[in-house]
Amino acid sequence: MEKELLTSATAKYVRVSPRKVAMTLDLIRAKPFVEAERILKFTRTKAARVVLKALRSAGANASNNNSVKSENLVVSKAVSHGGPMIKRGRIVGRGRFSPILKRSAHIEIGLSKVK
Repeated sequence: MEKELLTSATAKYVRVSPRKVAMTLDLIRAKPFVEAERILKFTRTKAARVVLKALRSAGANASNNNSVKSENLVVSKAVSHGGPMIKRGRIVGRGRFSPILKRSAHIEIGLSKVK
């Protein structure tokens, strides 16, 4: 489903693991904009709130920059990349150190026009 990207939005340095964001993005990939927004509204995860914010930003970019209505848009690109990690740790058995990696994500959402 390779369509020409009309507009996109990026949310960077989001304090949610990229794998958890990817599960949420799988719900909306290749769906119409209105349906994707509805799905995210009723998904109860931290990742869903952030993805919804990025999706609405991409929709606003499309309407303001290209004068396209939201009914004519489809989510053509939805990916998450790993961002920088905050590194912490704790002492575990026998005096050893066990790392705790607090991950962050970069979220990219691209919208295309329905033909």
